Amino acid sequence: MVAAAHISSGARVRARRSAVQALYQWFLTERPMTGIITEFERERKELKKADGDYFREILSGISTNSEEIRDALAPFLDRPLNELDPVTGAVLHLGMYELMHQPALPLRVVLNEAVELARMFGAEDSYKYINGVLDRAAQQLRPEAATGDGVRGPKAHKNKKKGKINKTD
Repeated sequence: MVAAAHISSGARVRARRSAVQALYQWFLTERPMTGIITEFERERKELKKADGDYFREILSGISTNSEEIRDALAPFLDRPLNELDPVTGAVLHLGMYELMHQPALPLRVVLNEAVELARMFGAEDSYKYINGVLDRAAQQLRPEAATGDGVRGPKAHKNKKKGKINKTD
């Protein structure tokens, strides 16, 4: 696990954003993840401002633990994972990986980031589906942190002006 003390939250957000794009490519092309990581590092300008170590860590972790992640997701889905669109699948893989393999990462950060990525890349209401799946998974995987209240965990609060959830990472 990469230490996050000196890494800005914006760099982590950019790493996750690029990771979802790389996962999308991985799902569609079935190319080795190492080649996709190398391609992104060489050709994607947005990675220059991202946490490159975290980008590599999550993609390597997801590809190495893909079967475990798929098995963990299955009970929370209303249809087989291969029937979901690739963007939804990518965001769910990222969120489930962080739930399972990044225990120091606050639950509300995992959920908030997944929702924001779904809003950015997914179908119109896919963020609702992703939030529901990951929230139910969190109640099982991190019962001490789960509130049953989805994105609005105990320390998250609504920004009244913008209607957004504030987060810390």
